[in-house]
Amino acid sequence: MKVVKWIFALMLLSASVAAQNAWADRGHFHHHGHAHVGVVIGAPLGWPWWYEPSYPYYYPYQPIIVDPGPTEYIERDQPRAADSDASNYWYYCQKPDGYYPYVKECPGGWERVTPQPPAPRH
Repeated sequence: MKVVKWIFALMLLSASVAAQNAWADRGHFHHHGHAHVGVVIGAPLGWPWWYEPSYPYYYPYQPIIVDPGPTEYIERDQPRAADSDASNYWYYCQKPDGYYPYVKECPGGWERVTPQPPAPRH
């Protein structure tokens, strides 16, 4: 039993010496170029107590992308020829003699006439 006490006391002493070397710079990490020698008996068990706990890594939120879908093109019909031709002609009636809109009704039918500028006055 005496031997066990001496072994335990020796282990406690060596652990306290190792702890002093570990805390020699008190976290400021000043290394001045001198060597440290230590004796380790057995393998270390568990993690050292001064490590900070690790936290899980959370992936960032994925951006929300809304697909606008395919582009739709709406084709419009070309204007009808009759509509475009109607504005390019004057309508003449022989009985009563005159042009639309001055003559409202033409019993003999309207005659399409190409518009002409008025004759110059002398």
